[in-house]
Amino acid sequence: MKLWSNSLQDGGVVPGEFAFCVIDPATHVKFSQNRNPHLAWSDAPEETKSFALIVHDPDVPSRGDDVNQEGKTVSITLPRVDFIHWVMIDLPTHMKEIGEGQFSESVTPHGKRGPAVEGLHGARQGLNDYTGWFADDGDMAGDYFGYDGPCPPWNDSIPHHYVFTLYALDIERVQVEGSFTAQQVKDAIFNHVLAQASITARYTLNPKVTL
Repeated sequence: MKLWSNSLQDGGVVPGEFAFCVIDPATHVKFSQNRNPHLAWSDAPEETKSFALIVHDPDVPSRGDDVNQEGKTVSITLPRVDFIHWVMIDLPTHMKEIGEGQFSESVTPHGKRGPAVEGLHGARQGLNDYTGWFADDGDMAGDYFGYDGPCPPWNDSIPHHYVFTLYALDIERVQVEGSFTAQQVKDAIFNHVLAQASITARYTLNPKVTL
């Protein structure tokens, strides 16, 4: 199975329009356009009955002590964990691509609606990890369904990698309900993956880090 994007190159850099935040010389960061990138796929197995999409960043600091703190840097040696940016399931087999901005065109305080996908009957989107990140922020707290792009710590010493993975499944509907997470989807599809394909792109908000 093949996966590609007209918005970003595998091994390349995520353009700012597809990020949650971009660099601001005065305040370190500011909100960006937060558009979802284009994705397209082909050559799925004939037995495929649906597709699932998960986008994650494996480079998130495992501790937040130094994150976005003046005069500090998030160490390169700090263990890293996953941060989920997008979970989408029950995509029909006739669907072969996702358009730029089709499911996200801006930063939405308190999160976009879900899990139902507007304009795509039957498909569902799960919670991304901004749900937890903004939990204590009165201006932003909420359930963040669907796509929200990169916003790594502006003082991180490493670039972050964003992995877009498409799964071809032998089931029409993933057995998760309500406001589901990426881990719940992974557990539910464990024995149903016929094929998968990924592309990865890098991003940083630290002007001192080379991409």
